[in-house]
Amino acid sequence: QVQLVESGGGLVQPGGSLRLSCTASGLTFSRYAMSWYRQAPGKERELVARITSDDFYTNYLDSVKERFTISRDNAEQTVSLQMNSLKSEDTGVYYCHASITIGTMRDEFWGQGTQVTVSS
Repeated sequence: QVQLVESGGGLVQPGGSLRLSCTASGLTFSRYAMSWYRQAPGKERELVARITSDDFYTNYLDSVKERFTISRDNAEQTVSLQMNSLKSEDTGVYYCHASITIGTMRDEFWGQGTQVTVSS
């Protein structure tokens, strides 16, 4: 059974920092691209950051570039999102996501989400 368990969310003031972590189990972690998505109230879920399985490429939502950093530790089967200079518009539920595509087969898994609230 695949599980993605997020932690590290909470309430932070604008300009502050948070570090989200996601621990994976039940899958060959090193073969999966890992991503963080977020969903704000009344909005669609959006991709925030993604890192390839080999840790070689990362990409970010434009609004979080230079503020957020995604990283992974394949030995520990974790992916993290360091979030600095947080803004109120970063508020939302953050989800860990794992995906793999082999030929025409695609497999993906989601975590349960962790709430991030940026407010004074």
